Amino acid sequence: MEQAIAAVDAGGDDADLADRFAGTLEFGTAGLRGALGAGSNRMNRIVVTRAAAGLAAYLKDTGHAGGSVVIGFDARHNSDAFARDTAEVMTGAGFKALVMPRPLPTPLLAFAIRELGCAAGVMVTASHNPPQDNGYKVYPGDGSQIVPPFDIEIAERIAAVGAMADVPRGSAGITVEEEIVDRYLDRVAGLAGDGPRDLTIVYTPLHGVGGDSVIRVLETAGFSAPHVVAQQEEPDPEFPTVAFPNPEEPGAMDLAMALAAEKKADIVVANDPDADRCAVAVPGGPHGWRMLRGDEVGALLGHHLLALGHEGTYANSIVSSSLLGKMAEAAGQPHEETLTGFKWISRAPGLAFGYEEALGYCVDPDHVKDKDGVSALLLMCEIAAAAKADGRTLNDLLDDIAAEHGLHATDQLSVRFDDPAEIPATMQRLRETPPASLGGLAVERIDDLSPGSDALPPTDGLRFALADGARVIVRPSGTEPKVKCYLEVVIGVDPEDGVDAARIAAAGRLDAIKGDIKVAAGL
Repeated sequence: MEQAIAAVDAGGDDADLADRFAGTLEFGTAGLRGALGAGSNRMNRIVVTRAAAGLAAYLKDTGHAGGSVVIGFDARHNSDAFARDTAEVMTGAGFKALVMPRPLPTPLLAFAIRELGCAAGVMVTASHNPPQDNGYKVYPGDGSQIVPPFDIEIAERIAAVGAMADVPRGSAGITVEEEIVDRYLDRVAGLAGDGPRDLTIVYTPLHGVGGDSVIRVLETAGFSAPHVVAQQEEPDPEFPTVAFPNPEEPGAMDLAMALAAEKKADIVVANDPDADRCAVAVPGGPHGWRMLRGDEVGALLGHHLLALGHEGTYANSIVSSSLLGKMAEAAGQPHEETLTGFKWISRAPGLAFGYEEALGYCVDPDHVKDKDGVSALLLMCEIAAAAKADGRTLNDLLDDIAAEHGLHATDQLSVRFDDPAEIPATMQRLRETPPASLGGLAVERIDDLSPGSDALPPTDGLRFALADGARVIVRPSGTEPKVKCYLEVVIGVDPEDGVDAARIAAAGRLDAIKGDIKVAAGL
């Protein structure tokens, strides 16, 4: 803060200083997330202390006084300090604070909440955000993420917190035994059944906390140790080798793919920094390796679990492919479409498997009621090893699915805004002057998702249903200053022409739709 004030006193721009106090960092369904720094509109110890005090008040008011709260943290700047502050506030409020023993994956925290019978959990992480950010996720006792109105009720209690000197603080809590890590890893490793294990794997944790967990799970399940990208192996809050620590971002997987070419790998797998997401790349494409889209990984995992006879609801977010619903219907299993985010997916009744296209997958909802990049990674390796033993690849399995259900091709247009205030204007432009056609396909129906419906709660989004089963959904990102457009086309596979011809047709149609929605939205 002193540096910011000094810069202004020296004649510098006062925009940063003004923004630091332009309101209070808002607590919502994603908890808190923002840039580190001094000021009420930044992530810092005061903001975190107020959040912890508000959560403690909420838990007391809802009948959980004296219960346990488990607190996890990743390896970002100040994550350990924010976890310690939370523990001291919780013990000061009469709760039992259980602090995870070291920086660990977010899904392990979700597992610990239920395994330890806690009233709530807190995870200090900003997931795949840039290095200057940190965040604060809150989970109720069922291990899922909070949804409205719980976020509003917690936010109200945060707003009612008085002076910091009046917030009682106790001890730093009890460090959870390493046994909880072992129990989680053993549970995950046990998800893989008996089967082939011949697979050459390249893995990167992208400077995050997933490395030790993934290596142990793979080896416990019978796989050879993966080749790990050395430059990204150890946790590093600066994320020095990537522009953004997100496997979806261009360039983030370049080092992993280079290592895969050197080692003649069968598969590349990656986690984001807090290991709740899983990315997969396979041989093929113009550069030797191809990143699978999140919908393709979701289809492979869904197909695998359906083939194993896992009964229950198969769920995905509205911006994910419609393919999973068709696969579930063909297998006689229920399907549910939810709003974006695992806070909604995890609440699908009788969930057996859930996914969202942003690389989030829940394959063991009875134990981790959230996305889990470690368990999803293991199952993808199991699927790839079984295919290899049959002389086939993951691409072959995707072709099989397309031949049976039609080729469901997806793409995304994502635009980052320097000024987040421009995002509502973009959405309003589409509402006031919607396109009549996109990519040569007529817009047959427009659903404004902001009022909500019997099937979906309100959300800021527009869904354009196009001819031939295509669709476009436009929505602001929930965690970044972006507008995202999600595209899908469905192309029937002619037995004579094959899947490749359908892919070529789909690529052309997606490109045309992307160009038109970009113009229509003024992006």
